[in-house]
Amino acid sequence: MKFHRKRSLLFSQWMMTINQYTGMKRLTVVLTGILFLMMGHSAYGQFEEPDIVKVEYSERQNFEDRFEDIKWTGQGLYNNSTIDRIPTIELRSRLQAAFGDPTQTIKDLINNNFRPGKAIQFEYWFIIDGEMPLMVLDLDGPFANGLVYVGASRYIDLMPQVKRTLNRMLMGDEGDPAEFSDYFYSPEREQWYLVKYEDGEYSQDPISRPTFN
Repeated sequence: MKFHRKRSLLFSQWMMTINQYTGMKRLTVVLTGILFLMMGHSAYGQFEEPDIVKVEYSERQNFEDRFEDIKWTGQGLYNNSTIDRIPTIELRSRLQAAFGDPTQTIKDLINNNFRPGKAIQFEYWFIIDGEMPLMVLDLDGPFANGLVYVGASRYIDLMPQVKRTLNRMLMGDEGDPAEFSDYFYSPEREQWYLVKYEDGEYSQDPISRPTFN
């Protein structure tokens, strides 16, 4: 009887060990499955394109009030891409196609007593995924390549994906060049220009200072 009791005790301990191992194995499988799902969701979020919404001219004040305390940076937005090598004048026509008129142009700034030499040709303001502010503008009117980007420092990790999405939009069907007409003042040249894309041709013609109504 003692032998049987001892055997029964060892058997019970052995079975307990097996059950513990099986339980751990099942737990491992469950945790692995959860981790896989989490990684899959993270990967999906990583490659999901951001929603880019342009700020209209009439919405500028709301944009400025909402993001007045933002720390601005260009970090994360200057990874090399196709649009960095394209003339700004062409990118302006592609932005026109993808997003319509700029949020503001030099004539809007001049009307607010800005000095021409400190103004730009155009600015596009965006809100990404309903919360991230982004500004895209020209560097030297029609005389440079690429664009200038300014975003909120708190979203720096998201900026490369935003840049990739902009590149895809502007270089795809959405960015098929559309006609536009802007003014630009070059302080280096001390000259006003009429910059436009019309009838399939880009031009930057020297003009006298325009009258802004």
